[in-house]
Amino acid sequence: MRLIPLALALILSLSPALAQTRADPEGASGVAPKPLATARTHVIAAAHPLAAEAGRTILRQGGSAADAAIAALLVLNVVEPQSSGIGGGAFALVHSAAGVTSLDARETAPAGATPAMFLGADGAPLPFLEAVASGHSVGAPGLVRLMEALHARHGKLPWPDLFVPAIGLARVGFPVSPRLAESIKRYRDRLAASDAAVLFLPGGEPLAEGAILANPALADSLQILARQGAQALYSGPLADAIAAGAAREPRPGTLTAADLAAYEVKERPAVCILYRIRFRVCGMGPPSSGATTVGQILGLLGRFKPDEMTLEGARLWHLFAEASRLAYADRAQYLADPDQVRVPVRGLLDPGYLADRAHLISGFQAGPGK
Repeated sequence: MRLIPLALALILSLSPALAQTRADPEGASGVAPKPLATARTHVIAAAHPLAAEAGRTILRQGGSAADAAIAALLVLNVVEPQSSGIGGGAFALVHSAAGVTSLDARETAPAGATPAMFLGADGAPLPFLEAVASGHSVGAPGLVRLMEALHARHGKLPWPDLFVPAIGLARVGFPVSPRLAESIKRYRDRLAASDAAVLFLPGGEPLAEGAILANPALADSLQILARQGAQALYSGPLADAIAAGAAREPRPGTLTAADLAAYEVKERPAVCILYRIRFRVCGMGPPSSGATTVGQILGLLGRFKPDEMTLEGARLWHLFAEASRLAYADRAQYLADPDQVRVPVRGLLDPGYLADRAHLISGFQAGPGK
C-alpha cells in the first residue's frame, strides 16, 4: 500500500525513501513534460526557489525534514510576504515511522471576538476588503509555535541555524518576483495606507519585478526569534507590538498580548482514506477542509471504472467537476472548527454515504444543485 500525503500546507516525511517526481506523460494533458527527478537522500519542494534552496542547504548540513521545512518557511516569509509569514498560521502533516499525524497551528480569534465584529453600524455585513483591512481580522498567529513544536520533536540542527538563510535575505535583499510585483501593484492602495508603504511603495510607486527588496525590520525580528526562541513572539516587545498594531484605528480589533500568550498548537489525527484499495491518501482534518473534501472527491470518483477516466477524454473532467460540486456542497454545510461544533468527518467519508451521493452524478450532464 502506498501512502500519498496531501499538500495542504506543510508536509514532512521523516522516513528515508526514494523520491520521484514527474510531470504528466507526454501528450496526456497538453502540459510540457519535465524530466524525472530522483532523490535517494532528500528532496524538498517550496513555492519559491530561494525557499527550496534554503531547505536543501539545511538538509545537506545534516538537518532533518523538520529543520528544512522551518528554514523554507522562514525564507518564504521574506520573499513571499503576501502569502506567508510568522504573523499567520499553518498546518503540518507529519509522516514518520510512528505513522501519520497532524499539527493544527491556525490563527485563533481573540478572546474579545464577538458575532457582530464584521457588521457595520446598520447591522449589515461589512464589504470584504473593509473587514479584512482592519484589526478585527487579526488573530493570534500560530506559525512560530508550530515551528517550535516541529523542532522539539524532529529537529537535529540548532534552532538559530534555521534562521540564517532568511535573516541574510532580509538584510541583503532579494529580487522581487513577478508574483510579488503583481501583488504589490494590485494592492497598492491598501499598502499606501499602511506602514508597509515605505517598504513596497518607495517614492510612492510599486516595486517592479527584479527590484532588490530588503527588509531590515523583519531581519531584526527574526534575529530576536533565533536568539530567544518562539516565546519571544508570544510575550514581550514583539507581542505588545502585534497587539498595538491590531488595536489601531480606524477599525481597531480586540487582540491582546494575553491572546498571544495563551496560544497553543494542537495535535489532531490525520484524515486518511483508501483510494481504489492501493492508495492511502492522508491530509489535514478539521479545522482544515482539505483532506475531508479531497477524500470525498476521490471516494466519489472511486465509484466509477478507471477506464472511464482517461486524461484524453472529457469524461474524467465531467466526473471530477460533478464530484467536486457534491463535495464542496458538503464542505459548506458541515465543515468547521471541531473545537466549536461537531464535524461528521467519518460520516462524510463513509463508503455507503458516498455511494448514495455518487448516484447524483449523471454520466452526461451537470447536476441541478446540491
